[in-house]
Amino acid sequence: MIDHQVRVHPSADRLPREEQLAWKLAVVATGTQDAPDLDPEAARTAVDRIIDNASVAVAALRRRPVAVARAQALSHRTPSGASLFGVAARTRVSPEWAAWANGTAVRELDFHDTYLAADYSHPGDNIPPLLAVAQRTGRSGADLLRGIIAAYEVHVALVKGICLHAHRIDHVAHLGAATACGIGAMLRLDTGTVYQAVQQAVHTTTSTRQSRKGEISSWKAFAPAFAGKAAVEAVDRAMRGEGSPSPVYEGEDGFLAWMLDGPDAPYTVSLPGPGEARRAILDTYTKEHSAEYQAQAIIDLARTLREKAGPLEKVRSIVLHTSHHTHHVIGSGSGDPQKYDPAAGRETLDHSVPYVFAVALEDGGWHHERSYTPERAGRPATVELWKKISTAEDPGWTRRYHDPDPSRRAFGGRAVITFEDGSVVEDQLAVADAHPAGARPFDRAGYTAKFRTLTEGIVTGTAQDHFLRTADRLAELGTAGLAGLFPAVDTNAIAAADSDARLPKGLF
Repeated sequence: MIDHQVRVHPSADRLPREEQLAWKLAVVATGTQDAPDLDPEAARTAVDRIIDNASVAVAALRRRPVAVARAQALSHRTPSGASLFGVAARTRVSPEWAAWANGTAVRELDFHDTYLAADYSHPGDNIPPLLAVAQRTGRSGADLLRGIIAAYEVHVALVKGICLHAHRIDHVAHLGAATACGIGAMLRLDTGTVYQAVQQAVHTTTSTRQSRKGEISSWKAFAPAFAGKAAVEAVDRAMRGEGSPSPVYEGEDGFLAWMLDGPDAPYTVSLPGPGEARRAILDTYTKEHSAEYQAQAIIDLARTLREKAGPLEKVRSIVLHTSHHTHHVIGSGSGDPQKYDPAAGRETLDHSVPYVFAVALEDGGWHHERSYTPERAGRPATVELWKKISTAEDPGWTRRYHDPDPSRRAFGGRAVITFEDGSVVEDQLAVADAHPAGARPFDRAGYTAKFRTLTEGIVTGTAQDHFLRTADRLAELGTAGLAGLFPAVDTNAIAAADSDARLPKGLF
């Protein structure tokens, strides 16, 4: 890996484009012909992520934001376009709108893969726009895998090297750049074209984290879909010869100077050198539970504590000692009263670790739908327990969260339950059971089981089998085979979500 130093330069410097971060990211994409980009382990993991995305997308098809995005996309039909989750295979839409609808479906349940470092990310959000463009342009399964692997490489590098959250910038700013690079790698575009697309994508997808703060709305699911759609459009414009704000990262009125640490701050972004394999996808991990990633280990911890906690009505207090990120983003350190509001929506509850811990402690587990119903959130005993739970930042857990050694990095915490009689029960868990370093790391069998569970009642067993066979053979498939990555669904199972009664008409 090569460490690239990135900082703001005044316009008078006329920083050569070869020295700009956007150019170096583009080189990662266009240099794939010099590297074993279809590293077998990386390619297998990319297929795992495709299966994971389909699982959570199908499970979300009946949810309102996904139905809205699908309805919008269906207003942009074209015979030579791309497929949609939940729609007959013969129906195609423009690829940027397929990226929009499918990206929303993948993101809605907050249930797919994650990578945490200096910032947050869901690298699986790169896949819907890449798949849409692959279908539109007639790419093979191997081409798609090459693009996914490149997108993950860029995404992980940016998340490691540039923290957005400290300045309350939403993490989709890194997603746009990664998706543009992935499309460039998949289409084998030249470096100059990808460079322009990256800068356009970054410039147009920078937004604040209010989408994940306070009363969290459905935009949380739409935000990465918007970034994917913007990246598709940015590549299209760049291929037509259009330029972009340059240098988008290092410019004196650019991204680093005004959105992040300012003109005097250095950043280090590590990228693979010439001929080096793209394997960053192997550092990412998925979710067993449909909640924010820092809550994954907390749910597993609650399952363990449930067996030895005793009567929960006698709990005086529960303190979760955890990292700065967990405390301030999904814990009581956020200062968000909505995180303790029984009337809050799912988008807020899945970012409330006090709520998640209370329900998991009571139920001994987690369900992607039942754990979020208004009846479940409003249960009096749950509300009483929920109000007794707080988080506290522990410097030790914060250090482990940022540990450069993946084998020591941790996203969990320590729970201390104090009862009315003064007795205490406590335990801790560093990583979720499904994490690569966890008790039950996800493998292909885990992804398959997740797919079958989440698509039950929506996708027939025969259609499930066809999808899984298609995904397993992806590297051998031509473009016609990519349609098999959209499981055939029982349209009656999602018809209510698309009814006029549920969805008021928009402009189209």
